[in-house]
Amino acid sequence: MSDPQSEAHPEPEPFRYDAEVEPGEKRHIRYEIGETYLGDPIEMPVTIINGEGGGPTLFLSAGIHGDELNGVKVVQEVADRYSPADIHGTLVCLHVCNVPAYEAQRRDTPIYDQDMNRSFPGKERSNTTERMANRIYRRFVSQCDLGLDFHTSTRNRTTIYHARADLDDPGVRRLARAFATNVVLYGTGDQGSLRSTATADGIPTVTVEMGRAHRFQPVLIEKALEGVESVLAEYELTPGEAVHWPGWFQSTAADSTKRWLRADTGGLVEMEWGPYPLVYEGETICTITNHFKTEEHAVEAPFDGLILGSLENPVAAPGHPLCHIVRVDGMTLDEIEREIEIGEFDGYRSHGDSWGDD
Repeated sequence: MSDPQSEAHPEPEPFRYDAEVEPGEKRHIRYEIGETYLGDPIEMPVTIINGEGGGPTLFLSAGIHGDELNGVKVVQEVADRYSPADIHGTLVCLHVCNVPAYEAQRRDTPIYDQDMNRSFPGKERSNTTERMANRIYRRFVSQCDLGLDFHTSTRNRTTIYHARADLDDPGVRRLARAFATNVVLYGTGDQGSLRSTATADGIPTVTVEMGRAHRFQPVLIEKALEGVESVLAEYELTPGEAVHWPGWFQSTAADSTKRWLRADTGGLVEMEWGPYPLVYEGETICTITNHFKTEEHAVEAPFDGLILGSLENPVAAPGHPLCHIVRVDGMTLDEIEREIEIGEFDGYRSHGDSWGDD
């Protein structure tokens, strides 16, 4: 795998899968990754933009979980916006990876309930999901130099716009900073995830988490497109363009400054935080009441922090995750408060759906 930093403008080369996409060519294809019960092909939509100038190869993937749609829109827009004349290098846009799950509008592959994001690099002779993962990985991902994998929260939850990355890896750290989210969570990723598999193979990859399943959220989609623009600029796929900076930045470390808060009692959950996901130590995040409303349990913030993810289904049993919170330091807290005061903290509000939808 070539180092995207090793030469600024190498000679352009064809991108090869089963066919070749020559320099200066943009091709939309439907690539067969499996078959249905009827023997019909399962075809993954792919756009390959091979620039007129040489440079690194970046993959963008979405729809590994079939109900996570924000990333599908991001990849569609990237595939539409760029032409070979714009690019020094190659863009590999994997519009929808888990086609059966996407068609069923569910997270996992139907029938077998297999999670494609625990199946990479897959196997040529294995179950349906691992076979699809294997074809996607061998034909496309393995030929790339770096990657962005787009996700949302699962059903009944929502998540703040953030990235997840193995910040111990210098290549990943550079990519995560270039994508320019305010928040990056440290982690190597689960075994079999696209991010962890590609990174271990020398292809720095970052996961982008953005909002909710089963919908488009324009504010978050636009932020992600800005992040892609910034990555293209950082790696000179679009020479002369500016790399973005988010204004404030918070990352977690291996010793973890993030925590899941879980219910200790069962009942009805009422979220109290908002309209911004900034909470202060001791502040009530939510309450859990029994059906007679004779008992109430308050769940408080253990430190000053940002709500990364939040339960949307308002019922809980003991142990049920309620919210994911990350600690913020004093300087970051001051900058967030300043942005809130001047009205620049857009894209993160929750109540009235404005956190993700306006």
